[in-house]
Order: sequence, then C-alpha cells, then structure tokens
Amino acid sequence: MASLVFTVLLPLTLGLVMFGLGLTLTVADFARVLKYPKAAAVALTCQIVLLPAVCFGLVLAFQLQGALAVGVMLLVAAPGGITANLFSHLAGGDVALNITLTAINSLLAAFTLPVVVALATLRFLGDEASIGLQFGKFVQVLAIVLVPVAIGVWTRHRFSAWADRMRQSVKIASLSVLALVTLGALAQSFDVLTANVGRLGGIALLLCTLSLTIGYVVARLFRVSRRQSIASAMEIGLHNSTLAIIVGVSVIGDEVMAVPAAVYGVLMFVPAGLAAYLFSRHADPLDAPAPVQG
Repeated sequence: MASLVFTVLLPLTLGLVMFGLGLTLTVADFARVLKYPKAAAVALTCQIVLLPAVCFGLVLAFQLQGALAVGVMLLVAAPGGITANLFSHLAGGDVALNITLTAINSLLAAFTLPVVVALATLRFLGDEASIGLQFGKFVQVLAIVLVPVAIGVWTRHRFSAWADRMRQSVKIASLSVLALVTLGALAQSFDVLTANVGRLGGIALLLCTLSLTIGYVVARLFRVSRRQSIASAMEIGLHNSTLAIIVGVSVIGDEVMAVPAAVYGVLMFVPAGLAAYLFSRHADPLDAPAPVQG
C-alpha cells in the first residue's frame, strides 16, 4: 500500500496541483516576460542563484546533515505557485507579473531543480546516494513539472469557458491536496520531525522570511516598482512545497527529504501573512498599476 501511495497517488496529486496551475496560464503569460524584463530578470536571478546560496548558508548554520540538508535545498529549488499568487493579490502586488514568474519558474525548475539536488546530494550525502543527474530521474522531474502544466495551458486555450468555470474549484482542490500531502509527509516521518523540530522550524521560518525580504529589497534596489517588488517577494518567498515533498518521496525515494518541505508548508503562512498585511497597510497610492518596463 505504501508503495502504491508513493509511486502512483503522490505523483497524481502533484499532477492535479500543476494542472490547476496550468489552467491559470496562457501562452501570453510566458511571453509577458518581455514586458517586464528588469523585474523578471531580478526575480529569477534571486530565485535561481542568490536564494540557493543563502539557503546553503542556513543549512550550515543550523548544522543540518544528510537527507534533511538535501531536503532543504530541494525545497529552495522549487518554484512558486498558486499560494504565491494568492498572497501577492492580498498584499497588493502585481499578480500578472506573479503569474508570469510562476510560468517561467516552473519551466526553469524542471532543469535547475535536479542540478541543485545533485550538488546538495554530493555535498551532504556523498557516496551514500548518488542520484546525481541520472537521466531517468531528470525525466521524471521534467514530466511531473511540465506535462500537467502544459495540459492545463492547452485545456484553457481549447476549452476556455470550461477552464474559467473550473479554475476556482481546481484551486481549492489544489490547496486541499497541499494540506493533505503536507500532513501525510509529517506523519510518515514523525520520529524525524520530533527529533529535529526546533532546527527545522527555525530554518523554515528564517528561510521564508529571508526569501520574502530578498525578493522585495533586491527588486527595489534595482528600481523595480513597488507592486512588482511585492510580486517578486511572494514568488521567491513562497515555494511549492508539494513539489518538493513529492520529488523527495516519489522521485528520489527518501521520505526524510520531504520533512523540511512539509514543515515549511505549514509555517510559511506565518511570515507570508505578516508580509501581506504589512505590504497592504503601507500601499503607495502613487504606485498604482504596474508600468510596462522596457
């Protein structure tokens, strides 16, 4: 039964989440990055380059080792998703930019996530688990990330009226799946969780807080508009923990790697909610609709 859950049901649940994401996207969302070149470039650089470096420092500072350390790096390599878009809306961010960043991030993560995990595995597990860049696992990540999104985008293009009707229902189902997968991952490795709850809770809260801060502050330093900087903060600060959990359990085959993402999936709502509240309370009336950047 456990094997069935890991090999079939978990990938199917992620497929639902990524399909739901695809229903919110159009081909224009991928092309829109050309309208926001500076904002998109800054956010994606933070996500792909700066954030893994910061996360690696946190892993060393909290003295995490083995599969838990790899699990944290797996989490930070996961893109944003529906939750990031929701909190960006609540915070007064540029949700159109969020959707674009999520679309591009999901594409890039299919390639960058295996690289980050491979390097983390080499550093923290050595010869114990040489998943490296095995072609089969790379294809698995590519399939579970890109295929459902592509089907969702095609469905919206081909059956737009149905997609518009179903989008809210799929979003609710996706958030429900996120909750169930998170609780399941925590229950599955409860002993590991209880033995490391202090460090994992601390690193999850700090990682989310730093990610939100980096996404906003770096964007502002590059003179990105405030609304777009909020979008950047939410996209970089809120990772797709469901993807990290399922890659850890189903693709890599290590339940312990899923624990950091599960802890993060619960605790991220605290700093994200606080950030959304602060951003919305201090809205700049002069910074209304996001300008098109050249």
